[in-house]
Amino acid sequence: MASPVSRTLAGRAFTIAALAGAVGIGSYSMVAENGTREQPQAESSTTATKETSISETPTTFTTADQGSCLTWEVKDDGSISNFEQADCEGPHRFEVALREDLGTYPTSEFGPDAAMPSQTRQAQLREELCGAATVRYLDGKYDPNGRYSIAPILPPASAWEKGDRTMLCGLQETDRNGEPVFTSGYVADQDQARVFETGECLTIDAANTLTPVECTEPHQLEITATVDLKPIFADHTPNVDEQDAHLGDVCTAAAQDYLGGEENLYQIGLDPFWTTQRTEAWEGGSRSVNCALVAPRDGGEFAELVGSAVDGREQLLIDGAAPPERPDRRPLREASEQPSGAAQ
Repeated sequence: MASPVSRTLAGRAFTIAALAGAVGIGSYSMVAENGTREQPQAESSTTATKETSISETPTTFTTADQGSCLTWEVKDDGSISNFEQADCEGPHRFEVALREDLGTYPTSEFGPDAAMPSQTRQAQLREELCGAATVRYLDGKYDPNGRYSIAPILPPASAWEKGDRTMLCGLQETDRNGEPVFTSGYVADQDQARVFETGECLTIDAANTLTPVECTEPHQLEITATVDLKPIFADHTPNVDEQDAHLGDVCTAAAQDYLGGEENLYQIGLDPFWTTQRTEAWEGGSRSVNCALVAPRDGGEFAELVGSAVDGREQLLIDGAAPPERPDRRPLREASEQPSGAAQ
């Protein structure tokens, strides 16, 4: 299959911190042909986390230890109930990496009459006590910009008042509001990549954070596929050029499938785009990337899109205007099509 990148419209470099890796873009030109593009790079962002505290005394709280998993229910008012241990292979919200007794510290900060740490202090404790210990628990295989974040859990206020100084350090996956969501399986066995679902539209804010929004709202990317690179590079850590070489064709094919054919991709006026994993992210456990559709501006930014590409040109705006008219071209010959008069 032909490359999505034209030699005359080489891909540009875009810096998008929230994509947690380098990115690639292909310009879908009038005639699909092999070509090369500049190597784009992007920084990574840290997934926002929210410290978790328990609103009522759970009977199993003080018995949870390293390797345990925890779950709970969130009521409509935001309070926590049914806090309990769960099978790590099944749905849970938290995996314990370290059990710490703050009461053993030679300081009055956590003494018998001490108040519970504030949210600010809990964040500090996460950095001081949880970070390195959790990475050790994972044998060093952790992508800090991936789908899992490190967080502490403290006892409920009533247990703290009675002298319980247990703190659990562990891992959780959070939603856009920083609330822990259900996951299944041990983190060490999972792909840690932070990816988005096919059909999601994403906006990029001033802090370079990606947020899913309705496609009818302004956005910059529309996801066409998630690609697992682990089977492709099973024996080594691929550099970005290797990933680009594979993803150029894969993400062009994904865009065509998503839109219902090559002609639809040509007519919509958007370009195939893909993310890649940097070396440190790959070695930290992130293996998957996203394919998407974007409209690049000349200045190296993404245009604002309104509407989904699957609804066609008539329902799509690019920077407030209809997609540009596409010049007529010769139909692209299918790979399996025989020349006229060829032997059957």
